[in-house]
Amino acid sequence: MNVDETELPGLGVRKDFITASGRRIGVVEMREGETELFVSTWDDPDTCQASIPLTADEAAALGNLLGGQHIAMRLAEAHKEIPGIVTRQFSITADSPFTNQPMGKAQIRTRSGVSIVAIMREGEVVPSPAPDVVLHTGDLLVAVGTQEGLDSAAAILRNG
Repeated sequence: MNVDETELPGLGVRKDFITASGRRIGVVEMREGETELFVSTWDDPDTCQASIPLTADEAAALGNLLGGQHIAMRLAEAHKEIPGIVTRQFSITADSPFTNQPMGKAQIRTRSGVSIVAIMREGEVVPSPAPDVVLHTGDLLVAVGTQEGLDSAAAILRNG
């Protein structure tokens, strides 16, 4: 995928690419620190159809969602030949009993048999996270296990 970067004098930097459908999608990183997501019109990749201002937290959450989805898709592809193995993502919410706690406190593997294989945090991947990694609101956990185990892991992260 070719990402174009364009300096916007006095404004910031535009980073974008053209999708397979011919639309341009990207972000403008303003000099003041704001980020704006934009999508072009169908008929003209240089004409903006939608522009959405994002806070730093919103941009990080969007990065986690998109990055986590990529990791989950790759894991699902790798495990498709193994019957009964499923990949799922879990978001750590502000009301989770494990927010701001070490991941090991949840005992996910012991209690459900599920492995947390990565954490997406603020657009970065934490691969093979150790039990002492502290979970934060907005973290996206990428997990592998059986359907029942993943259901159990979801309940643990939600209810303790």
